[in-house]
Amino acid sequence: MESNLAAVILAAGKGTRMKSQTAKVLHEIAGQPMLSYPVQAARQVGCDPVQVVVGHQAEEVMAAVTGKQVAFVEQTEQLGTGHALLCAAEALHDFSGTLLLLCGDVPLLRAETLQRMLDVHQHEQAAVTVLTAQLDNPSGYGRIVRSGDAVACIVEEKDATAEQKRIREINTGTYLFDAQFVFSALKNLKTDNAQGEYYLTDVIATAVTDGLPTRAVVLDAIEEGMGINDLQQLAEASRLMRQRINGALMRSGVTMIDPETVYIDATVQVEPGTLVHPNVMLRGATHIGADCIVEMGVMVDDSTVAAAVHLKAGSVIEGSSIGANSKIGPMAHLRPGTQLAGDNKLGNFVETKKAVFGEGSQASHLTYIGDAEVGRGVNFGCGTITCNYDGVNKYKTIIEDDVFVGSDTQFVAPVHVGRNSLIAAGSTITKDVPPDALALSRSEQKVIPGWRLRKQKKAKANKEG
Repeated sequence: MESNLAAVILAAGKGTRMKSQTAKVLHEIAGQPMLSYPVQAARQVGCDPVQVVVGHQAEEVMAAVTGKQVAFVEQTEQLGTGHALLCAAEALHDFSGTLLLLCGDVPLLRAETLQRMLDVHQHEQAAVTVLTAQLDNPSGYGRIVRSGDAVACIVEEKDATAEQKRIREINTGTYLFDAQFVFSALKNLKTDNAQGEYYLTDVIATAVTDGLPTRAVVLDAIEEGMGINDLQQLAEASRLMRQRINGALMRSGVTMIDPETVYIDATVQVEPGTLVHPNVMLRGATHIGADCIVEMGVMVDDSTVAAAVHLKAGSVIEGSSIGANSKIGPMAHLRPGTQLAGDNKLGNFVETKKAVFGEGSQASHLTYIGDAEVGRGVNFGCGTITCNYDGVNKYKTIIEDDVFVGSDTQFVAPVHVGRNSLIAAGSTITKDVPPDALALSRSEQKVIPGWRLRKQKKAKANKEG
């Protein structure tokens, strides 16, 4: 870890080629704004402070990475990369170590690559070290012009000669600088180039003129230097990030039947021994315990799933906590606030919301339990509903331990059902039920013998007449 290392991350651009109202660096990759990834990489190699240069939609960009131990500098006019770094100079005027410059739209760059770059920079005592890549088609990129091991200059595509355009080594936009040198050199930048901007690349020429060492480190994996400029590149970067996430999980002991169809956010944790079927989405602050089965079409968002849970096909879990050895679905919907203690079963077409279930309680099918506190060992029959909303307010249903609820029961909240009671099928419960009781509310059944046959004979006679 570098002890005297700061980072500046450029995140001021609008990203017009994204064709979006959202600032480019706020577009998400694997559940996080792309800006989060260079911030994380900078922190992982020991950068402190980390300065983020913001401009377009500055407030939204700052909100996206607030809490990640970063500071912000505003670039009110986008006058090029050199100008962007110069905007951070005042905030870093007391800093005299190594400065890492990253782009907020380059999310695939690994901390391991940055560390390799740091090792070269320190060993060579370089004033500037640039991260480069070898491309078969370098069109559109700045070219690296070398002089032996040194970088003689970086020529932008629009300013390059025909011979320079044939160079395959390109600039990725990631640099290490001696901070005192670069902030001094930035003051002398000019805009006499094809784009009329302050090119950060011109700093290389200053270092060469001053006789200072300049070096380049070539990427081993070209995709790490990939910049995001349009939605197609965003999709490609997302695919590569998912491959990275899924690969790491499989190496840790998670089984995926078809990893190409599994979408797992970078913020998700999955424990070893879990089996993930195709077409699964795990999002947000989700944690899946060991030895779970996650079947096809399951979506889990911001939820905690304990060990040995079976999430069956098509189920949706949001903002919930599922205890060990539970079985959910198929086609169940656990909405925010659902808490299952463990050994629970919520079967097909069961929906819950702000429902707390004690250990062993279950609802096998076609049931809605909302705003409810359910004890241990409760069984809900098919078609049970908690009627929790009167059009203005929400009300709570409390059901104590070991209650048996017959099919097609309605609990009109607020209502409290005592332990070990039995609710007869087809009942509408509007009053509290004491423990050990039978509760039923049905209209009296009336049977008229022969009614159907007489009705049929009369209809036949009317038709013939």
